[in-house]
Parts: sequence; C-alpha cells; structure tokens
Amino acid sequence: MTVAGEVERAALTVLQPGFEGTVPPDWVRRALADGLGGVLLFARNVAGPAGTAALVAALREESPGAVVAIDEEGGSVTRLEAAGGSSWPGNLALGVVGDETLTRRVGRQIGRMVGAAGITLDYAPVVDVNADPRNPVIGVRSFGSDPDEVSRHSAAWIEGFQSAGVAACAKHFPGHGDTVIDSHLELPTVRASRDVLERRDLPPFRASIAAGVRAVMCGHLRVPALDDEPATLSRAIVTGLLREELGFDGLVVTDAIEMQAVAALHDPGEIAVRALVAGVDVVCVGVSSAQGESVYALRDAIVRAVREGRLPEERLAEAAGRVHELAAWYAERAGDRAGAAAGAVEGLGLATAAAALRVADPAGGLRPAEAVETPVLEAAPLVVRLYGWRSQAVGRATPLTLAEALAEHLPGTAGVEVGPGDAPPDLAALAGPGRPLVVAVHDAGRHEWMRRLLDEAVRARPDTVVVETGVPGPPCGRVYLATHGASTASARAAARWLTGRHAG
Repeated sequence: MTVAGEVERAALTVLQPGFEGTVPPDWVRRALADGLGGVLLFARNVAGPAGTAALVAALREESPGAVVAIDEEGGSVTRLEAAGGSSWPGNLALGVVGDETLTRRVGRQIGRMVGAAGITLDYAPVVDVNADPRNPVIGVRSFGSDPDEVSRHSAAWIEGFQSAGVAACAKHFPGHGDTVIDSHLELPTVRASRDVLERRDLPPFRASIAAGVRAVMCGHLRVPALDDEPATLSRAIVTGLLREELGFDGLVVTDAIEMQAVAALHDPGEIAVRALVAGVDVVCVGVSSAQGESVYALRDAIVRAVREGRLPEERLAEAAGRVHELAAWYAERAGDRAGAAAGAVEGLGLATAAAALRVADPAGGLRPAEAVETPVLEAAPLVVRLYGWRSQAVGRATPLTLAEALAEHLPGTAGVEVGPGDAPPDLAALAGPGRPLVVAVHDAGRHEWMRRLLDEAVRARPDTVVVETGVPGPPCGRVYLATHGASTASARAAARWLTGRHAG
C-alpha cells in the first residue's frame, strides 16, 4: 500500500521549476523540504561564480540531493556568463574546426565551469542536425548539418563534459534541426519520413547514448512519421522510440512547458500529466508564480491523475526514482569536480573561436582565416550591426559586440545598430570615404530585409567588410568573414583577425 504523502512527494520530485532572485525564495525552500526534486537556474539567478555557488549551496542545505540544472551550452546560449557573453564560441564553431579532441577539451572545460558552481545537470549539448539553414532557433547551436559530424562531436563533447563530474543532456529529441518555426512560439512540424529521421536526425542521439549521456531532453515537436502528438507528450516517441528502440535508460526531461508549442494546446497540469504518462521523468517549468502556487498546482494535478487512474503510480515512482539516480550519480563523482577552477585552460575559448574563423576565397568558398596574415583594418571603422529577432533560448545573454571588440584594438571605432523596420543608415554621412565600413550580420540568409540592406551597403561601399556571426550565406563585400558563433569569444577572435593581432 502507498504510504500517506508518498504520491505527493513523488509528484514534487518530478518537477523542476525556475524561480526569481539570487537566493532561494521561501517557497522553494519549503518545496524542497516537501520533496521537490530540483530547480532550474536562469541568468536571473546568477550573480557571478561565488554568488551562484552560494545559491546552490543554500539549495542543498534544504535538500542535499536536489538536482540543480542550467542551460549552459556555451556560445550564444549561456547563463553563467550571461552578463558579459560566453568565453566559448559554441557548437557550430567546434563542428567547423572538426577536431574531436578539441571538442572534448572544450566540453570538459565547460563542465569544470558548471561543476565549480555545484550544478548537477546541464541542458547541453544541442545534438540536433541543422538540416534547414532557415532554422530560427538552432543554427549555430548545432554542430552542423552533417549527421556523422554532429554525431562525432556530440559524443566527444558529452565525454569531455561528464568527465568533469556533471551530467550532460542531449537535446532536442527526436531532432529540432529541420524546422522553420521556433517551438518557444508555436508547435513546429518535422515532415521528414521515418527513413530520413533514421538516417539524419537519430544518429546523434544514438551516439550520445553510446557515449553515456545521463539525460535526454524531448523537444516540443510534431513528427507525423512517428506520432501526431508533440514528442514531449508522445508515448510512441518517448517510450517506444527513445526507451525501447534506442535503449536509453537515463533521465528524460521536457523542454520548458510554458513554451507555446505545448502551452497553446493544454494547461500546465495536463501537459505535466501527459508527459509523465508518455515516459518523461522530469517536467521543466521555467516560470513559476511568486509564491510557488503554480508548482503546488502541478503537484496536485499529478496526484489527481494518479488517484483517477490516468497516471499509473508505478510510472510516477519510476520517474521519481530516475531523479534520485541522477542525484546519486552526481554525488559519486565529487572527485571529478575537485579542483575545477585550477584545471581551467586559459585562452582555450578564444583559440577555439579563432580556429573557427573562415574567410571567403576568390572562388566564393570559405577557407581558414588563420592562413591570411594581412590586417584588414588599420583605422577605426564604423560598424553597422544588422540584428534580427532574438531567440528566447538566448535569454539575457549580452555578448561583446563586434564594435566593442574592435574598439579594444582600434580606439575610435563607432557602432550603429539597425533592426527590422529601421530606416537604413546614411553611410555617406556616417562613414566618409576615409573610414572603413564593417557590416555585422547574424543569419543574413534567413532575413530578406537584412540581405537587402547588406546588398545596398556593398553597392554604396564596395570596400565593405562583412562579418557573419551565424550560419554563413553567399559571400559578399571586399572581405567576408564567418565566425560561426555569436559569443564574446567569437567577437574577440574576429576583431583580432581583422586588425592583424592574430599573427605571430
């Protein structure tokens, strides 16, 4: 027979809410005492390395086995380094460099950084194959568009990261790369056949499982070749495909349930119940009410589903058990996390970003920029940044801009930002003939207005230097430099190359 309160505790164990502030609110402390399995940290909770470590320590005072999770991918998606931008270039840069040993080293160093804060689980890496260059939410977060390369780098990153004693999470199952819709905003549909999924999207997840990844995150995706339900809520996908066919026996988590891909279909309690029935173990809730009422409402919805027979009690117990298993795995690896700060490799992020730089050659292809030693800029330029819509996955991250990075080497560098709908800048007035012009873009191939303004700038100033920080498109300008990343590390690497500081 069930012990009174056991179902209630288990229902809290499978929830992972976010909260406001840099200290645990009273409701979080109470919920942890009541059985809450863990929390999810965002940039809003981070107050430098010492502050974050103190926050995590305070959480563990309430519950030593709490699973503390974070989204720390490196590159454009960072929480620990949100205030100044990531010191790592991101996955696409690693894929472009193509050195699995380097990817493993970078994974390990990010693991050391996360481990130094006492965090249990990192929702990284993205192992989606970026099959559609128009993808608005994956892009440079992916290791690339080739399934074999993505598989190799996913496995290497996971091996390196988990060697630092922190759990990694492969996402977004069964693959978010072939979409043109962001699941934060609405439900994307992947229309590939099962055969294409098997050849293109599933190999990186198979490789991640073989590498020993401790968790897998399901994407809020509709994949008709597998099921009409969103993957997060699909027993055919979570249990049938991920568990039974791919053989994954670790922790399965949802993407945040307030994302409109699923929030537009069901209320939060229904999403949580359906996900658990499908085979998910942890329900991530990015936004919680000020006093935690929403978290307890989710608990009550889960308990009610058990009482009504919709959610088997054994399934809830299994999910809660996997949360405890992950906490035990983390506890056993304290030795791997010892001396994390002392083991950091200074300059590895910048060196990696520099190795990923590519410059257009006369034939229109891209070649390693490190082979070109002539400075492109010798005077302070005007940098016109064309920026598009910012994915919610990026959150509050504020990386160094290219203009700021160039100003570190060329004082007097000026920057102008132009968004969709803004009037184009008067280049003749802003940048006279003696002043170099740099146009910085991100995923220009996805934005018609950005391509149009870029073309106008190059026609007006054929000597324009173009820097693409996203997925490269057709080269243009006197010099076309692709960074394959939108981070502080990538901006600094680009600035060093453009000013000749990379040589020697």
